[in-house]
Amino acid sequence: MKREETVDYHIKSAWHAISRMYNQKAAQHDFTTAIGFVLININSKEGTPATKIAPLMGLEARSLTRMLKSMEEKGLIFRKPDPIDKRSVRIFLTPTGKRKKEISVQTIKEFNLLVREQVTEEELDLFFRVFQKINTVIENLQSETIHPNTYNEELYGL
Repeated sequence: MKREETVDYHIKSAWHAISRMYNQKAAQHDFTTAIGFVLININSKEGTPATKIAPLMGLEARSLTRMLKSMEEKGLIFRKPDPIDKRSVRIFLTPTGKRKKEISVQTIKEFNLLVREQVTEEELDLFFRVFQKINTVIENLQSETIHPNTYNEELYGL
């Protein structure tokens, strides 16, 4: 099978192109795509519990911890104890963080509008359904890793 015939090649290739495009736009405003994605996952008014951000983005908590520290040093966010659960910390956007969030949201909206000018609703509907199925395959593979099937027969004859 050639790499151009694999599903993951096209997903990875498209994502890298999108990421480069987003990074170019973000760099014009002195931040990165990764920071932009964190910003859009923080509620602008109420803040967001720090523990909720990583799962929203599909990240490991320790990866996000370093990024949040960097974002705090850059003046994009600040932390406050949760008023209800004092053990928890909420992440809030600074005025600069809110501006960068607006840039991120606008960039995503513009890209999606351009895609929708080129791709019909029917094609997009099919695209989303295919991705749902791909995610189901991934979930099933991951659950196989956690709970592998037991085979009573030899898989490969040696």
